[in-house]
Amino acid sequence: MPSAPAPPRRLIAHLDMDAFYASCELLRYPELRGEPVVIGGGRRHQPELQPDGTRRYARLADYAGRGVVTTATYAARAFGVHSAMGLMKAAALAPQAVLLPTDFDLYKRCSRAFKAAVAELAPVIEDRGIDEIYIDLTDVPGAQDTIGHDPLGGARALAREIKNNVQRATGLTCSIGVTPNKLLSKLASELDKPDGLTVLTLDDIPTRIWPLAVRKLNGIGPKAGAKLLGLGLETLGQLAQCEPEWLIERFGQSYGAWLHRAAWGRDERPLVTDSEPVSMSRETTFDRDLHAVRDRSQLSAIFTELCQRVAEDLQRKGYVGRTVGIKLRFDDFKIVTRDLTLPANTADFASIRQAAGQCLKRVDLRRRLRLLGVRVGNLHRADLPELPSRRSARAPARPGRPALKPEAATVLAAREPGLFDDLPDETMP
Repeated sequence: MPSAPAPPRRLIAHLDMDAFYASCELLRYPELRGEPVVIGGGRRHQPELQPDGTRRYARLADYAGRGVVTTATYAARAFGVHSAMGLMKAAALAPQAVLLPTDFDLYKRCSRAFKAAVAELAPVIEDRGIDEIYIDLTDVPGAQDTIGHDPLGGARALAREIKNNVQRATGLTCSIGVTPNKLLSKLASELDKPDGLTVLTLDDIPTRIWPLAVRKLNGIGPKAGAKLLGLGLETLGQLAQCEPEWLIERFGQSYGAWLHRAAWGRDERPLVTDSEPVSMSRETTFDRDLHAVRDRSQLSAIFTELCQRVAEDLQRKGYVGRTVGIKLRFDDFKIVTRDLTLPANTADFASIRQAAGQCLKRVDLRRRLRLLGVRVGNLHRADLPELPSRRSARAPARPGRPALKPEAATVLAAREPGLFDDLPDETMP
C-alpha cells in the first residue's frame, strides 16, 4: 500500500510596509523623496503652495511644542529620529528635516489598496494593523515549486510577485519575510528593509536569527529585555542556549517556556483570518472646520447620517450593540470620545441617534470641529440570545434618570431636535 504523501511545507509570510505613513506622504510630495521627512505635525505644518507652483515646507528647526514623531523616512532615521520620539528632540538631531502633518484618511486608503493587491494573489490573510499582515502561502499554486536548484524558489517567486503587485497598486514598497511560522516571519521581514525579501528555513536560525538582540523578538518587551540583559543574555542565540527549567525558574512557567521555544523559532499559531468585530463605526473629516453654533444644522444632518449608516451596517451584518459612542476631533487635533451604555442591545437608528445625542451633551464644544464619528460597541450577534447586562443586574437606574426603553426610542428621537440645535449661542465665541 503506497504511503500517504508528505504534507506541504508550511509557508507563512509577514508583509510590512516600508515607513508606511511617510511613504504615503511621498506619493503626494514626490519632490521630498530622499530627504529627511518627519510625520507628526499639526495643521499649521501643512505645506504652502507658492505663486511659482513650488511648495514651502515646515522644518523641524522651527518646531516648538510637545508633539511626538509618528514616523519618519529612512533618510531621517539615519539621523537617529524614530517613532514616538519627541519632536523637540528630533529637531535637535535633524533640524533640516521637513515636518508634515498626519493624514490618517490617506493612510487608510493606501492600507486598503495594498491589502486588496495581496488578496488578488494570496487570499488567506491575517490583518495585523494598518501597515502589516500575515499571509499563508502554503496552498497558493506554485508556492511549493522548486525552481532550478532552489527548493524554495516557488515561495520566493510568489513573494516577489506580491511585492510587485503592491507597488503597482499603490506606488509603495514593502518588505516580506517567508518562513515556516509567524514568529520567524515577523523577524525575517525586518532583516533586509527597505524593499526586502527574506526567505528562511529552520536551518537558517543559527546564522540569521540568533545574532539578533533579544528585544528584536516580538513578545520581549522593555521589562523582560532589561531582565534578560541583567542576566547576561544579549542575543537570541544566548537565550536559545539556556535550559528551559532555568528560564522558567526566573520568568515563570508560561513565559519562561515560551522564551525557550521562541529562541528556537518554534511557533505553531495559525493565521486568524476572521474574528468577531468588537465595534462598528462611521466617521467623517470635514473639508473645513465647523462651528458648533453657526454650522449647527450641517453638523446635525451629518451626525444623523452617521447614526443611520452605523445602524444600517449593524443590520446588514447581523449585529446589535449595547454601547453607543461618539468621537470628535477639534481644530487643535485634540480627540475627545464619549460613551453611553444602553439597557438593551440595539441596531435601531433612533436608539443610536438618541444615545449619541446624550453623549454629545457631555462634550465642551467651544472649539471648532474637524471630525465627527459615531460608534456602536459591545457587539452581539443578533441571532443569539442576549446575555444579561452586568450593570443592570448590579444596580438600579439612578433616581430621576429612568432607563431608556428600546421601544420608546423611536418616539423620543422623533420629537428630539437636531443634535446640535439645543446648544446656546454662547457655546463658542
